Amino acid sequence: MLKDFKAFILRGNVVDLAIAVVIGAAFGTVVSSFVANMLTPLVAIPGTKDFSQLSFKISDSTFLYGRFINDLVAFLLVAAAVFFFVVKPVNALMAQRKTEPDVQSVTKECDYCLSNVPARAIVCAFCTREIDRPAVS
Repeated sequence: MLKDFKAFILRGNVVDLAIAVVIGAAFGTVVSSFVANMLTPLVAIPGTKDFSQLSFKISDSTFLYGRFINDLVAFLLVAAAVFFFVVKPVNALMAQRKTEPDVQSVTKECDYCLSNVPARAIVCAFCTREIDRPAVS
């Protein structure tokens, strides 16, 4: 039983997941700090940065809509920070490092079953019908 547990723990995907959780937590702290210390003050320039005191009462229930506004602004700022400072640069970097040809340049669509087949194929692998021969270059 201990041998099986050891094999499970030392599996590559379990270790990778543990590393991802730790790095994700650290990255979350960095993003939260960036939003709280850099982006939130930008929101405060035209007015107030803390809406938490805004509320209204109906009967004995207090609705703290200001806290919701704070959380919504924080969420939007975190999403913007991740998109503009992580997603866009990583996508640009991946596009520069792309070494594989586009899938469309090596495949074509079968006229009968609409499956993608290799561009040089003369018979569809899915419906077995003859398809247009590629142009000889």
